[in-house]
Amino acid sequence: MAMLSPADLPDTIPVFPLPGALLLPRARLPLHLFEPRYLQMLDDTLKTTHRLIGMIQSREVPGSEEKRLHSIGCAGRVTQMSETEDGRYMITLSGISRFRVKQEVTGFTPYRRCDVSWDGFDADLGPTETDAGFDREPFLDLLGRYFEAMSLSTDWDSLKEAEDELLINSLSMLCPFDPEEKQALLEAPSLSTRRETLVTLIEFVLRGGAPEDALQ
Repeated sequence: MAMLSPADLPDTIPVFPLPGALLLPRARLPLHLFEPRYLQMLDDTLKTTHRLIGMIQSREVPGSEEKRLHSIGCAGRVTQMSETEDGRYMITLSGISRFRVKQEVTGFTPYRRCDVSWDGFDADLGPTETDAGFDREPFLDLLGRYFEAMSLSTDWDSLKEAEDELLINSLSMLCPFDPEEKQALLEAPSLSTRRETLVTLIEFVLRGGAPEDALQ
């Protein structure tokens, strides 16, 4: 896949608000699209040169039906697509860069669009990140206990072989954390801080806490 440079990134992108879904740079997220507005979004996106869709989480506004968007999301490029017989689409987004929402654009489309800034996320467009302080053995041990406690299964051999970034980012995306925790993982400024956040969340669950209270 050709790398995008900062100059290729558009000022306005379509956004797909999906609570609990996390996309990270250089990671892949499979999505299932079937609502008419998101089929329209896909159609419009495929006509652009960048093919970017912004994954973002929405949050409840107390005492209101309105769902507000978080200020930071991650844009992915549509890199795979297949249509099912009943007119749904399976797509894969490849994470390109995080963005900050400047404002939501109103009108014109049935889906939401935002003016965004890519400033401050230069590393997202760069090479794979490494995590110098990462001690794998205790981390995998902790992970084993967590997977057992949550009745999750995984391919341990491929996990052990995975590079730091792939391992930490895949777990951040796959583990069943609540939306606010996923947001904290997304906003982590570096791979090391993402790993530390991940460990905090996992340890909290293992101590018997409800996941959503871990970052209070």
